[in-house]
Amino acid sequence: MSILIDREKRVLVQGITGREGMARTKLMREYGTNVVAGVTPGKGGQEVEGVPVFDTVQEAWQNAGPIDISVLYIPAPIVKAAALESIFAGVKLLVIIPDRVPIWDVLAIADAAKETGARFVGPNTLGVLSPDKGVLGMIGGRAASARSWFFPGPVGVTSRSGGMTSSTAYYLAQEGIGATTLVHVGGDAVIGLPHPDVIQLFQQDPETKAIVMFGEIGGTQEERVADLIESGEVTKPVVAYIGGKAAKSGTRFSHAGAIIEGGRGTYEGKVDRLRSVGATVVDEFGDLPAATKKVLAKLDL
Repeated sequence: MSILIDREKRVLVQGITGREGMARTKLMREYGTNVVAGVTPGKGGQEVEGVPVFDTVQEAWQNAGPIDISVLYIPAPIVKAAALESIFAGVKLLVIIPDRVPIWDVLAIADAAKETGARFVGPNTLGVLSPDKGVLGMIGGRAASARSWFFPGPVGVTSRSGGMTSSTAYYLAQEGIGATTLVHVGGDAVIGLPHPDVIQLFQQDPETKAIVMFGEIGGTQEERVADLIESGEVTKPVVAYIGGKAAKSGTRFSHAGAIIEGGRGTYEGKVDRLRSVGATVVDEFGDLPAATKKVLAKLDL
């Protein structure tokens, strides 16, 4: 299995006729993602990469059939309207690519998702990829790269950094370790599916045997993962690296979601908390593959 995306999920691209929308639709289609429709208001009747374009999500649903997932390539100021349109049309998973989405807009999207039983990845995400099954967003850049870099295996990868999502899976693959799914949770302060939620999905996935997490300073995502391990809700082994070791209080590391404020979200606090509940935390990013190999060996994998 995989989480969030597989060959059968029916995918819509909002903003499909824009430069990024067209380029990433090409990636998704060539990788095997089941992209069935696109939406750009005023562009209905066109095609992009063989995908029919409609003016509204409702029109796409009525003509192309039910939609499972929408990937949004929409300018940040109008992401809220586009996201709510999909949610209230019945789409149950959104992947919100843009950064700089106003925080109040994200909170409104979160409220609507909760009300309707929907979920969203991002904002400020590169997306999701399940090797040989499908990609949502832009992980891998091109289909040929994604196929050569990643292959199926027993490890789920979750990351707060876009670039390190690919890098983590790539370096694991170089050591012969494949992945079930790669998830870039997003770099903003408020996101839809943070590390704890993604790791719970991996916990429920029978093909995921271990979880690799690229964490960062700031926020409490990694501490909440530790809480899940401590409570027994997550029993699969977690191997983690925390970025931002050298950052000082008040410093932003990489993006908006990674900032130490006072004594909250520190590197030391995250590492100590994870280690206290039995997670494997490496000091250097390059140590992740070897540490993961040891964990898999203990599982006879």
